[in-house]
Amino acid sequence: MWLTPQLVFNGIITGLVYGLLAMGLVLVYRSTKVINFAVGNMGLLGSYVLALLVLNYRIPFWIAVVLALGVGLLYGAIIDLTVIRRLFDAPRVVLVVATVGVAQLSLALQQLLPAIDAAADRYPVAIGKTWDGVLGGIELTEAQLVVGSATPFGALALGYVLTRRSSAGLRVRLRLLRNSSVTRTWVVVTISSMALAAVLMYVLRAGPTTASTIRVQGSQLSILVMVPVVALALGLVLNRTMFGKSIAAASDDPDLAQLSAVNPRAVSTFVWATAGLLSTLSMIALSGGGSVAGLSNIGPLTLGRALVVAVVAGLVSFPRCVIVGIALGITESLVRFNFFDQPGLTDFFILVAVVCVLVFRGQVRHDSESFSFVPKIRPVLRDPGQIWWIRHLTALLLGAALLAAVLLPLVVSRPSRHLLYASIFCFAICAASLTVTTGWSGLLSLSQMSFAGIGALLAAGFHRGINIDLWGIDLRLWGAPFLVAIAIGAVLTAPIAALIGVTALRVRGPMLAIATFVFAIAAQQYLYRRPVLSGGNRTSVPFRRGTFFGLDLDSQRTYYYLCLAVLVVVVGVLWSLRDSGVGRTTIAVRDNADNAATYAVSPVRTRLIAFALSGAIAALGGGLLAGLVQSVPYTERFFLVDDSLRLVGIVVVGGIGSVLGSILGSVWVVGLPAFFEGNDLIGLFTSSIGLLVIIMYLPGGLAQVGHNVHSAALRWYRARHSPTTQPDPPRPTFQRPVTPAVPAGPETVLATSGLSVNFGGNEALRGVDLSVHRNEVVGLIGTNGAGKSTLMNAVGGLLDSRGTVHLLGADISRLKPTDRARAGLGRTFQAATLFPELTVRETIQVALEARSRTRLLPTLLFLPSARYTERQRRARADDLIDFLKLGPYADNFIGELSTGTRRIVGLCGLLALDARVLCLDEPTAGLAQRETEAVGPLLTELNRELGTSMLIIEHDMGLILSVSDRVYCLEAGTIIAEGSPDEVRTDPAVIASYLGTDARAIERSNMGFDSE
Repeated sequence: MWLTPQLVFNGIITGLVYGLLAMGLVLVYRSTKVINFAVGNMGLLGSYVLALLVLNYRIPFWIAVVLALGVGLLYGAIIDLTVIRRLFDAPRVVLVVATVGVAQLSLALQQLLPAIDAAADRYPVAIGKTWDGVLGGIELTEAQLVVGSATPFGALALGYVLTRRSSAGLRVRLRLLRNSSVTRTWVVVTISSMALAAVLMYVLRAGPTTASTIRVQGSQLSILVMVPVVALALGLVLNRTMFGKSIAAASDDPDLAQLSAVNPRAVSTFVWATAGLLSTLSMIALSGGGSVAGLSNIGPLTLGRALVVAVVAGLVSFPRCVIVGIALGITESLVRFNFFDQPGLTDFFILVAVVCVLVFRGQVRHDSESFSFVPKIRPVLRDPGQIWWIRHLTALLLGAALLAAVLLPLVVSRPSRHLLYASIFCFAICAASLTVTTGWSGLLSLSQMSFAGIGALLAAGFHRGINIDLWGIDLRLWGAPFLVAIAIGAVLTAPIAALIGVTALRVRGPMLAIATFVFAIAAQQYLYRRPVLSGGNRTSVPFRRGTFFGLDLDSQRTYYYLCLAVLVVVVGVLWSLRDSGVGRTTIAVRDNADNAATYAVSPVRTRLIAFALSGAIAALGGGLLAGLVQSVPYTERFFLVDDSLRLVGIVVVGGIGSVLGSILGSVWVVGLPAFFEGNDLIGLFTSSIGLLVIIMYLPGGLAQVGHNVHSAALRWYRARHSPTTQPDPPRPTFQRPVTPAVPAGPETVLATSGLSVNFGGNEALRGVDLSVHRNEVVGLIGTNGAGKSTLMNAVGGLLDSRGTVHLLGADISRLKPTDRARAGLGRTFQAATLFPELTVRETIQVALEARSRTRLLPTLLFLPSARYTERQRRARADDLIDFLKLGPYADNFIGELSTGTRRIVGLCGLLALDARVLCLDEPTAGLAQRETEAVGPLLTELNRELGTSMLIIEHDMGLILSVSDRVYCLEAGTIIAEGSPDEVRTDPAVIASYLGTDARAIERSNMGFDSE
């Protein structure tokens, strides 16, 4: 492996630019918790203006630099005021998608500017001089050159360490290290630069070449000086100034920051303006001395590197961005030089590094995030008196659309138009994969067209025949027919997508978007070119259609109808999945993974199934796309990174989460430019501007508009007609399944022994022993922070704990939350959020999955057994809803219900689980007094009628003492009292710790106890 000083130096310079761009990412993330996917493209406008001013209008360089940086600063502020501020309170995933639109808009605006003088082929630089073996006109030795080139801090650090050896000076430096974040940052940069200098010294002395001179260009010298200064300045501003502290406060809690006279929106404007400035500075630095024509390609290609640097740096540290950027730059420089015959190898290494960082950084918990931007499809209530066309309005509209699609190639006879229209269907199929991952699972994937490309290459390989060398045995897989090959490619792509989806088990939202984006780059630059996929072809792989059961697929009209038929099948499958347990549980995990786990739904299994299914659908669409041009052009179009971003725009415009959203979005984004050829404004409005407008003003997309119009038409009809109502047919009485009896012995159904929980060295629970007997209600009281909810989470398996938990006589200490739920443990949460985007009936059906899980394959194949199971589950859900008098709310979304009603729905879900032990966390929290008074009798009735044991956390002493058979009192993670309500109420330790010495509190608890 060749290691030369020039390679290392070039890598350092490139890495510094990556670090500078990553600092823009870190700045926005630290301030708004948003991954800015426009961080590269935001600088295109300003950097292009610089070239335009210098090369076309002969304006002096430094004046043009100031104007260009001003353009970047202003552009960032405008983006914040027009886009970010409009979405300030939106979910973070919406803002991430908005930055994708901003990236596309930036590229479009740059292309609208006047063309640069054709005679100018090099980007302008501040210093045009080049030095060989010197830096700044000074001859350098090897050691001086290495240390100085590592970072400007290196020489200063070396002198500081050598001249300050006294013990007094050491004590001063240690004191500064403890007390000053700036000093800590400086020391980290210093030590890292010296370590890098040592490595470079070894490279210079041990490398295969004895060359010790380094060619230093003027643009490189500028980067060498500028990036560390910017990193230090940003660190000083954010860590040492009141404004930096205001930024941190606005990020952590915007509402609380406003009470401290901090305006979060003004902070956001400053941050985005600074991000625009940094992006422009990065693009200028990266473009220096390069080709002007390649300027528009810098943003998308560099974004992946900046994302990797920011992730490895933890998205928090500016100096760390510099260090990681240098390491990445050196690695890339060496790999490119030594493995020039393996293009994209660096991207593959980067993918592995990112996946390792995200997987091994530990499980990341996320608060449940609102997905109110997903179109809400409210169930249509059909009155018996409605006329036929009102009852079947949706089917009629879909039938009309399908008829128009069937007649279109008969009206337009040109074969080229048939292929163009067929591409709309293919993109709709690919976009449908995002409906599953992003719309249903809440996992923002930016690599769906990469899965489509892999599926298309696999299909082409199986179509021509693949040779595989397996342990010295040459296997040849003979060619399969065109459609069979596409199906095989889709099936094989599913596990590849699931493998990438493993990252989703650790991270969600923006972090997952980074992982999938890096995968898309690695696929485009490296994976597509593997011989097993490309077959040795360098730019495209042939994929001929041929015939299939007598059908001439080479006919463009026939192929159009084939793509339409596949789209109809995909839509039908997704429609069936959405109305089945598969779709409901996927959305439940998206809305509230912890609550779904307590309903015996496995978040891990659910997310992996979603990723695998989406990968198969994307591969299916990719194979059909390749069939359009009868080849897989993996270096030119269809399967590139930009196409994955385009796919996001399609589903956002159409409506994320709606089965028909992918079709509407594809017609809008792909179809309108096809119908209006040559109109640049149409293309602009259907991509960047259209995407941003939809996100800001129609967050539910075109699908939501259609659903709203449909609902309005039904309401208009009902308002003018009064159909005769008929009584509902009687339903069978709900029969509770017989639960196996507990073996003979103690009547204890729930018991903990030595249960302990630590949070970062702080012991939240210390050796808690607790028991709940059959048909018993046990109360758990204590002050805020005493460890009550921690105890509940440990019992439910949501926290790592020491000790043992026994349920119905079995040790469940090592079981996952889903397995504990299936064993008979039910749990409600204090917030009672449940699943905001599901209806009451769907929520109960999710809980019923614990009894009989919906099977994926029968649902995909529309088998009668799947339909029968679905009817049975709906009937059981309706029985439970009627049992708790929730009928009027059955078709309401959980997010629309009051807190009290949501808590009743939560109890209904536990009954659907057939839970034998209920753990209820503050069932009256957030309820009005009248609702609180109704909770006690309800709990007593459930305990008496259904024989369910309960462990209840409650602050209302009157309630908890009136319904409990026994009570435990916690303080600082330890039980300080146990016994009957009367004993605990009068216990001196409880009075001092919880009730206090106030006579009114004691009287209040006594009143509640006597009332029973």
